Amino acid sequence: MEWRKRAQGLAELATDPDSRWRTPVARTPRHQLAPRWWERDASGQWALRDGPSDPRAWADAAYADRSLITQVDGLHADKAEPHDHPEGLPESSATQAGLLVRMLCHARVGDGLSLLDLGTGAGGLTAYACHRLGDQHVTSLDVDPYLVSAAGERLAAMGHHPRMVTADATEYVPGAYDRVVCTVALAPGRGLASVIRAVRPGGRIATTLARTSLIVTGWKNEAGEIEGRVERDMAGFMLPRSGDAPRPDLAELFARARESGGEESGTGRYPVVDVADAWELRSMLEVTVPGVELGYETGDRTRTAYLVHPDGSWARASAEWTDPPEVHQAGPQRLWSALERIRNRLNTEGALPLLGAKALITPDGAVHLSRGHWHASLGSPSAEAPR
Repeated sequence: MEWRKRAQGLAELATDPDSRWRTPVARTPRHQLAPRWWERDASGQWALRDGPSDPRAWADAAYADRSLITQVDGLHADKAEPHDHPEGLPESSATQAGLLVRMLCHARVGDGLSLLDLGTGAGGLTAYACHRLGDQHVTSLDVDPYLVSAAGERLAAMGHHPRMVTADATEYVPGAYDRVVCTVALAPGRGLASVIRAVRPGGRIATTLARTSLIVTGWKNEAGEIEGRVERDMAGFMLPRSGDAPRPDLAELFARARESGGEESGTGRYPVVDVADAWELRSMLEVTVPGVELGYETGDRTRTAYLVHPDGSWARASAEWTDPPEVHQAGPQRLWSALERIRNRLNTEGALPLLGAKALITPDGAVHLSRGHWHASLGSPSAEAPR
């Protein structure tokens, strides 16, 4: 494949004309990092795509500014058969080049600085960093041994030999770094604390928070805290996969949300929305009620949203198009009511207080956000409700 012209085109899409990251993107054969990937077919199933068997489609996919899903429900595309159709959620990807560049810029990566790429994935960010900084300054870490091994081999074929580490970052991150860029969404609390410890005093981190699209950046002070802000930018990253902290099985609660009449019913104020795609609403909901999981279904004319929480709370809102929804709720918290209060604030004030907020991450991994009279805390046992 003649990839250089394609990579140059991707670099023009993913970077500004004066960006120091333009050359690394233009000189990286991205297709080599994702020879196979998953795409949804016409029926909505995950279907395997094999690059070498269709070089044109491979080039089109690899050099578009998009993410390529490489692992679904534990099955990596490298190990899949053509008849495989995994049914779970995406777990790893070759992340969109433009997003990787934005995260590197948020981290203020510069020459001579040591960098930890937390969340190796297919190895794209590691490749760009090696081009810019030199292999000796770059460490790439992932919890999945196969991802680390495959990315390491593919990077070596390009001439890059960074330090490749397999570790559960929510438990322990070996080493200390001037810059940490997280391409997984970290949960406030113990897991984030482990990562914060790996940032050198005076160093900087750029990460997103679990179940939000908030990019939090900051500098580490002598007290071991990260002082920074929520960037006026958003990104969606997957949750880390930790063998010691499996995702709660909420299937039974989702079934209850679909079938039950609930403890309370009524008519909602606002139309049904797919909360997962409404990034700012989703982020504010997580800040307000941490731990909510989402579901969304559409029919010929109907839209239904589900919210469930590990404490047993659930909500269902269903309506035709933009009509006021019929809402059913149960459990310790009224989840749809919490969402409607957020939407009311957005409509009343024209904005939510998240983007641009001050951020303080304490050594225990708790995240404290504030803007004017508003403040919220995540990940601390004594966290207060947002005000």
